[in-house]
Amino acid sequence: MMRVWLSLWCVAVLALAGCSSPSENVADYVIDLADPVALQATSASAMGDVTSVRFALVRSGASVFIDPAAVIAINSIDGRFVVPGSADAVLQVTVNDSLNTKLGAVAIDDEVWLSNPVTGKFETLPPGFDIDPSLFFDPKGGWEPLINELVDLTVVGQEQGPEGETLFHVTGTAPAARMQAITAGLVRDQDVELDLWLLPLTGQVARIEFSTVFDGETSDWVLELRDYGETFEIVPPEE
Repeated sequence: MMRVWLSLWCVAVLALAGCSSPSENVADYVIDLADPVALQATSASAMGDVTSVRFALVRSGASVFIDPAAVIAINSIDGRFVVPGSADAVLQVTVNDSLNTKLGAVAIDDEVWLSNPVTGKFETLPPGFDIDPSLFFDPKGGWEPLINELVDLTVVGQEQGPEGETLFHVTGTAPAARMQAITAGLVRDQDVELDLWLLPLTGQVARIEFSTVFDGETSDWVLELRDYGETFEIVPPEE
């Protein structure tokens, strides 16, 4: 009877939300759309257990700066993370509102390097810069508590991802401190409403969309996560 009820429930969700049928067996899913409390706990635990991942963050709208002089605006970040705290990333930035260029960032343990936008050489991260790439994916200190502390978690439904995969769409509000943690300080001083898409077979986050407001101007963000558990080698930059 329970299996029949869940099947009818999923059919209703698909009909109302315009979602696609899953290719996997619903019985194999780790998370359950019919139980938001368990879904939240399972997803938080899964994110806390991550050992490696690729991440891609894209910003549009109002500029957000990574330096204290508000000269270097971040446009996108494409990086890799390996526990306990190693990461590398390529940053697309705009300097002085005119020059579009790329910067490299590497973090290993407590050491962080950033390439100089003029010389291209890696230097130790200067004080005041908000771009430690390892902070974009701190499983235990960032992502697990973020998911656990989402407020007003709401199930939107089952949807199809860009490559035809099944994703579970939920929404919720993240506390300001948690958003600051998972964005390496790029987002601060505000609670943020999130749209999250979860992998139903693991509970891990595949995508997040959200907007933030700074000085009355809105920035829109998309964060995508993939290649969970892959082997990445993070090495210090050449001197």
